[in-house]
Amino acid sequence: MISEMQIHTIARQMLEKHGFEAIAEAARNAMACESKGDADEAKEWRHIEDAMKMMRGPHQS
Repeated sequence: MISEMQIHTIARQMLEKHGFEAIAEAARNAMACESKGDADEAKEWRHIEDAMKMMRGPHQS
């Protein structure tokens, strides 16, 4: 299990490297893990995805 600090570090690094496309990439990784039956890794990717969404901030209209 990845620690909360590691989740946020990974999320920040992915955002820096890929921009907001990183959120979609994390979602794709989670779906791939779910399709392979790896629920634990999928849960970690969902957590990373959520962390990136929080870093992004609220939607602008």
